[in-house]
Amino acid sequence: MSRILVGADVGGSKTAVGVSDGTTVLARAEGSGAAVRPGRALISSSIIAEVVRQALAGAGRLSGDVLYVGAAGAGREPEREELRKALRGENLATRVVVSTDIEIALAAAFDEGPGIVVTAGTGSVAVGRDRTGKQHRIGGYGWQMGDEGSGYAIGRAALGAVSRAVDGRSPRTALSERVLAASRSAGFDELVRWAAGASPAEVASLAPHVLDVAAHGDPLAQGILDYAARELTQLAICLVPVMDIAPPVGVALTGGLLSADGPLRRSVLARLGQEATLRPVETRVDPVEGALRLAARESP
Repeated sequence: MSRILVGADVGGSKTAVGVSDGTTVLARAEGSGAAVRPGRALISSSIIAEVVRQALAGAGRLSGDVLYVGAAGAGREPEREELRKALRGENLATRVVVSTDIEIALAAAFDEGPGIVVTAGTGSVAVGRDRTGKQHRIGGYGWQMGDEGSGYAIGRAALGAVSRAVDGRSPRTALSERVLAASRSAGFDELVRWAAGASPAEVASLAPHVLDVAAHGDPLAQGILDYAARELTQLAICLVPVMDIAPPVGVALTGGLLSADGPLRRSVLARLGQEATLRPVETRVDPVEGALRLAARESP
């Protein structure tokens, strides 16, 4: 009888789940983001469980043998253990393993080999694995201390551009109309109120609109895009010297802002290609496949 493996990629804006029999992906499902926050594992686990059950139902199953979850925000053991306990209570699989979203991205891009993954979604981070198997991390310090080039950083920069344009401190920008529409604000004063109460994920939701405006030639939006691309590239550049690996090092891109073809992904790939120590990986990475690959290793 074949094993039923479940892999979950949990980010700040989306949760993606796949179910496999070890050979073929039988079903997939997507739902809301469920990134881990200290003390809020039950909230994350309930969202993850809902998406897992949708995927299992698509495969004609009620539970699996192994559930491997790669979650944003699960970089520390206390958060991982808290989420593990909560998910075990959902009776989704015989064995539950919780790791990070970067771990499953590394598995998807490089299997067990060396390489670097740069992720940009609501937040941003880069993790590299060298030839000894040791992992090295740069960035990912959250929206208050870092996350340069992330959806939050891009959205925050757009809000700043809109406010400066209103004051006449910078040129008019097409971002103004787009940000008002995206935040469902009737005018600038309402946007100020929206921004004051917006969560990091809500601010990050502005990023796709900013990138679209940039693609249509708006100079301020293009400046935001260029800055984000530079910061994300710098994450990979700064990892190489601390890794035990001979360059050029493969660099794969993941996360909501870098997974699909778009101006930010293209800009980052182009910048990576200009660095002698780096080798951009053009192939798109599917973290769910990485989670399923790691789930297979956990299964007896």
